[in-house]
Amino acid sequence: MSTHERIENPPGSRDVAVVTDSTPYVPRSLIEHWGIHQVSLYVGWEGDLRPEHEYEDLDAFYARLRDSPQLPTTSQPSVGDFLACYEPLLRAGRDVLSIHIASGLSGTCESAREAARIVSGEGHAGVVEVLDSQTGAGGLGCLVLLAASVAQQGGSLEAVAEAVRRGRESLDIWFCLDTLEYLRRGGRIGAAQAMVGTALKVKPILTFGTEIAPVGRVRTHGRAFERMVAYLGELHDRGATDWIVQHAQAHADAEKLVAEGRALFGTEPLFCSEVGPVLGAHLGSGMLVGGMTRPTPPAP
Repeated sequence: MSTHERIENPPGSRDVAVVTDSTPYVPRSLIEHWGIHQVSLYVGWEGDLRPEHEYEDLDAFYARLRDSPQLPTTSQPSVGDFLACYEPLLRAGRDVLSIHIASGLSGTCESAREAARIVSGEGHAGVVEVLDSQTGAGGLGCLVLLAASVAQQGGSLEAVAEAVRRGRESLDIWFCLDTLEYLRRGGRIGAAQAMVGTALKVKPILTFGTEIAPVGRVRTHGRAFERMVAYLGELHDRGATDWIVQHAQAHADAEKLVAEGRALFGTEPLFCSEVGPVLGAHLGSGMLVGGMTRPTPPAP
């Protein structure tokens, strides 16, 4: 990740803890390195909802997703889940920036905001600010890592939140799917509904924002991969400094896409990872790429 000169906190300000949910699918090594806290969404079949992180075998999950006549159910974290995360951080004298999947895709932000309202009345010195990322998956991951890096440099809660807002302005995430069927069945299809009539004959290309929206379509898997490579080139030409690759059951394509991105950018991606059960249940298989221009940190 990019590094900057340390941002000193104003006198009397507190360290900032960064909290997110389980849907960025950032590798565990980066979560631990940056000290990021996570609150898990839930997913399961026939009422057996489990925290997303308990599904360690993603191949088994996606095999069941393909074979099951029913889609799994997904659910946002409870208010109590967020309280269990926020309260120890506040008792330790820290402020909290909590950044989550777009509210148009999940009720996670609302659970977080209700928990923030509760802790605000408990007399803690620290405060919780909840941000709707207006994106998901790797886009959310980019913003979370940005927040953690600014916090680690000594940024105040206001500085970290502002960096995330400015980062979101330059963030762009595209993805292609084998089919729109999972989005249609799960009710998360948004503006992509208009493509349903031809979904069986095309590979849809969509963007992750406040809702999932279409940006194009191609007819073969090979053309979909070519479009993702071209999109990496567009990100590079627009000045993106951070880029990511994610996939669902497309390991070989992801590796090839990383190689293409490495040649374009001359850098490694922030991360390459597989999308987990909650978003996988709604998207099915495919590839996702994106990037953003890392904002210059505010002056001390």
